[in-house]
Amino acid sequence: MDARGRNPVDQGDTGIRTAGAVRPGAPPDRRGAVVAALMLSMALAALDSTVVSTAVPQIVGDLGGFSVFSWLFSGYLLAVTVTLPVYGKLSDTFGRKPVLITGAVVFLVGSLLCATAWNMAALIVFRVVQGLGGGALQGTVQTLAADLYPLKERPRIQAKLSTVWATSAVAGPGLGGVLAAYADWRWIFLINLPIGAVALWLIVRHLHEPVRESSGRARVDWAGALAVFACGGVLLTALVQGGLAWDWLSAPSLSLFAAGLALIGAVVVIERRAAEPIIPGWVWRRRTIAAVNLALGALGLLMVAPSVFLPTYAQAVLGLAPVTAGFVLSVWTLSWPVSAALSQHVYRRIGFRNTAMAGIGAAALILLAFPFLPYPGAPWQPALLMLLLGGALGLFQLPLIIGVQSTVGWDERGTATASVLFCRQTGQTVGATLFGAIANGVLAARLGGAGDLDAVTRALDSGAPDERLRHAVADAVHAVYLGAACAAVLAFLVLLFVAPRRFPVLDDPAD
Repeated sequence: MDARGRNPVDQGDTGIRTAGAVRPGAPPDRRGAVVAALMLSMALAALDSTVVSTAVPQIVGDLGGFSVFSWLFSGYLLAVTVTLPVYGKLSDTFGRKPVLITGAVVFLVGSLLCATAWNMAALIVFRVVQGLGGGALQGTVQTLAADLYPLKERPRIQAKLSTVWATSAVAGPGLGGVLAAYADWRWIFLINLPIGAVALWLIVRHLHEPVRESSGRARVDWAGALAVFACGGVLLTALVQGGLAWDWLSAPSLSLFAAGLALIGAVVVIERRAAEPIIPGWVWRRRTIAAVNLALGALGLLMVAPSVFLPTYAQAVLGLAPVTAGFVLSVWTLSWPVSAALSQHVYRRIGFRNTAMAGIGAAALILLAFPFLPYPGAPWQPALLMLLLGGALGLFQLPLIIGVQSTVGWDERGTATASVLFCRQTGQTVGATLFGAIANGVLAARLGGAGDLDAVTRALDSGAPDERLRHAVADAVHAVYLGAACAAVLAFLVLLFVAPRRFPVLDDPAD
């Protein structure tokens, strides 16, 4: 055992000790109630990332503001992403319960404000408020799951949370469409209130964290938190809006990137001087956490290919209705949590790193197979690939998250968990920008410079696209999947050359 209490072996060894059923903050008669609250909180955070998409026509028809409606999604996701590291550090400083309660209250207040919005600008601002609470829900729920269960049982709870996240995210557009069509779009936000109230009550009533010794008054790096928030917001805004609201080489784009680089320098200076930095240097100095950060950033990148582009492919190339096209995508939510739950039987034999490498290696091969599907092909073919891809990614992601959480103690777990989630979210933002540019470039080349994703969407809305457009869409999506396969290979190489062969797992009682 090293000086920090780590056992420098991986889960492949048989001598790992586990704590009893009672975990800190989880009396045996209350842990089920806390888990129910975590699942409800996770469902809310996932639903609100996608639920607005199908209600946009009704919202725009009521409030106007068509030119800026994309900020209904971007504003929420930006707020979630940039607050993850802040909430992670705060949960290590003050405990999970106060952070989770605060986040839930902010999220519910934001939901209520969204339901009362009087114009598009107000709705966008209130969506950002929602996102400020959503960041606390997303990061703290994952951290608490590790606090509540011993290492041996963590795959079970994390698989449940993965199932809730995937199901809620996929069900979001359908639920939003139903509420907008048969009730009113404001119910999309009002429905959060009773669900969130139940989760909040369960947390307040049943979650009891142990009192921990303190060396003095907690010092919060508010300057670092503000700098991280500003830096992330500026850079992610530049990535989200670049190529859409303005050209990449335009003055707004260049100004945002320049400001982002300057803010990165400010973050580094502030965090190096802070006594308790929001983003401590050990997050990147420890090989295990740095490697997992990079690998999950690549995961966020590659996930964009199926989640964003496959529905368009299914409608334009395969000629499927929107609901059927959504089913082709959603099948990976069946295999992902099952694979994640079973991954413990693999990593206990061969270790966290090797299990994740097997999963991402299989994912790379599956992504590479997509461009070789016959044209136009049958719907079961991409659906089968998605089923296999979900299984591969479940084998990849969950061992890495559990592995990182198991290499740190309670007082570092929130920061470490938020770090990997932040990198995954950032990867998705970068992936949407990068693969959108790739798809638009291929479409423009195939259609003589007069095509982009917006033209495909308009063609789908107006009727069946012509054969030339169908071939162009197929080529564009094939190029995107090749890019996603490259991201998978990058993640494989990071694990191979950066991650330690055996994760330095802490003996469980030290948690």
